[in-house]
Amino acid sequence: MIGRLRGLILSKRPPQLLLDVNGVGYELEAPMSTFYDLPTVGETVTLITHFVVREDAQMLYGFLHERDRALFRALLKVTGVGARMALAILSGMDAARFTQCVEQDDSDALTRIPGIGKKTAQRLIIEMRDRLAGLGGSGAPITVGAASPASGAARDQALADAVSALVALGYRPTDASRMARAADDGAKTSEEIIRAALRAINLS
Repeated sequence: MIGRLRGLILSKRPPQLLLDVNGVGYELEAPMSTFYDLPTVGETVTLITHFVVREDAQMLYGFLHERDRALFRALLKVTGVGARMALAILSGMDAARFTQCVEQDDSDALTRIPGIGKKTAQRLIIEMRDRLAGLGGSGAPITVGAASPASGAARDQALADAVSALVALGYRPTDASRMARAADDGAKTSEEIIRAALRAINLS
């Protein structure tokens, strides 16, 4: 099993990134909670990983925070929750906010995440309540980097990347476009647009 990777970031297209580890390119998917803190393309990063083997694919998921990987793995044990939904949950809210939702029986907040209906939200609350205490993990990222703001022609690309990421997280294209445009102030990077869009959904 692959538990940790350290390498050069070759590309970032949320929720996907490509990591060069000693000449081998690893394709990973990561939640937005990880993308927000990734260094820029061309810099080195260390990720803790979770490897999933299916009949039709082998998937590698990367995380900066141990608590996020622990929550991801705990979510996979919930009935009806797969890797895609677990990724969407960790992109829609951080581990602390998810814990708060479970502790306060806030199913409405969970249903704002694409793919989660009322019954799934209630099942998440019930099945995760006893598991949260054992997650633990350090709240500190393994490495932190700051993204550079986009400008000029990169504006259109940043917005397009944000829309593409929101669609990959489960939002309908029309909703993703509306959310991204409402969150874009003309200076944000794609990660910042996504963060603002998801935050607006959680606060609505």
